[in-house]
Amino acid sequence: MVYTSDTLRCFLQEVSDSNLTPSAKVTARQLAADAITLSAKVQALQGELAKLQQQRVNETVNQPSSKKPEWDKGNATNPDRPRPKCKLGGRRPGSGNRRKTHPEPDRSVHNPLEQCPKCQADLSDVPPAEDFNQRIIEDIEPPAEKTVVTVETSERKWCPSCQQIVSAKSELALPRSDIGLHATVRVVYLWVVAALSLPNIQRYLSTFMRLGISTSGISNLLIRVADILVPVAEEILRDVRQGFQVWADETGWRVRGINWWLWAFASETSAYYYAAPNRGSPVVVHILGTVFAGVLITDAWGAYNAVDCLFRQTCMAHVFRKIRRLVHDNPEARSILHFYSRFKRILRDGERLQQCAANLDEDALLRSYERLEDRLDQLLAWNNPNPILAGIIASVQRLRGRILTFSVLPGCPSHNNYGEYIIRKGVLKRKISGGSMSPRGAHAYAILISIAQTCLLRKISFPTFLLASLRHYCRTGKPLLLSQYASLIDHQKAAA
Repeated sequence: MVYTSDTLRCFLQEVSDSNLTPSAKVTARQLAADAITLSAKVQALQGELAKLQQQRVNETVNQPSSKKPEWDKGNATNPDRPRPKCKLGGRRPGSGNRRKTHPEPDRSVHNPLEQCPKCQADLSDVPPAEDFNQRIIEDIEPPAEKTVVTVETSERKWCPSCQQIVSAKSELALPRSDIGLHATVRVVYLWVVAALSLPNIQRYLSTFMRLGISTSGISNLLIRVADILVPVAEEILRDVRQGFQVWADETGWRVRGINWWLWAFASETSAYYYAAPNRGSPVVVHILGTVFAGVLITDAWGAYNAVDCLFRQTCMAHVFRKIRRLVHDNPEARSILHFYSRFKRILRDGERLQQCAANLDEDALLRSYERLEDRLDQLLAWNNPNPILAGIIASVQRLRGRILTFSVLPGCPSHNNYGEYIIRKGVLKRKISGGSMSPRGAHAYAILISIAQTCLLRKISFPTFLLASLRHYCRTGKPLLLSQYASLIDHQKAAA
């Protein structure tokens, strides 16, 4: 109960009209004054506590999981929870990574049986049984004894048309480089796809390939390859800008220990990464421009508001996660749970509307959408919310125009899971290698991971494309673009 001068007026009047002694009446009035003061302090402290709880939820919910160490993420085994039982009928140990589908053998090995493996009895004179054990084994070649060293001689001739001496082109290595293209492709793959650090790449090349190269040499090689492939990254950026649905997300990065940010903008077939020292709206405007004629799907980060989009959808999974955290931290506030249930029901009805939108005409779809909007407006007009719920309503109100967009757009999700999947590649790289040692290294990684991830989305072999693009650069001075590579592959398939 909250004690104020109004609520205690009747009590003080009864004290004045009672037969208590004057000293007792003074004491009662003093106690009433103390109760009013303490009640006001309790109300102030409750308000501060609600703000601190909401601030803690904001810090923990909006904070990327990669910012926390592995031992602080709650991933440890729960001793109170019993271990799940293994399913019966699973793969037997040693069965291999997949079922062998009649591969063509390169060689055949016969294992004779000269003595019993159990009792060591001589079996050389015993004829073999009619049946035998046979299996298919897939293996890789052992580590090379040495690298393949090639002496390359290129002819030089006088060109009467150019009026100068010209040399023959080579596709074995980049110009003025002593590292072959095959080794270059493997280094890029280990750094980008396998996310190895430069010292680990150096150890791998020395141990398994017998290739001696320093970490600085590897770094310079990676930066050079990235500079060559800038036109390919620009082609990917153009494809992202032309996409109707674009997912965006960002994560922390490190450049010599200084905080940077790795941004990811992806369509269904392309992914473009960009490294920047800030997390503000200029980066978004630089990538997408001030106007984007499509659907931009992001989290609630305010930097994306700088772009004027045709449609905008905010990740509702982030919003629900924050509300669930507040429900968990405030179990006595039943109104928060009630708000969450009603809000969740509106989103589920939006998903149902999206599923049946193809069977509705435009007017029926518009009426159903307007009914959802009215229900959301009624929910946000909550009567006399507590301070925590008022903060939730204010947060949802700021996202008011970006909540139900998905319900009228086929294929548009209500979450940003795809964007988080795309940015996860950069998170893993930062966890393993710790980031970059220079801005040039950060930009080089952004270029190469853009190409690698785009190849993955388009189901193109990244090493094969990289080798073909670098060979094209050695011949013409320009890298092979992804569109040119796709046309080349289609032409080869048609010719076959």
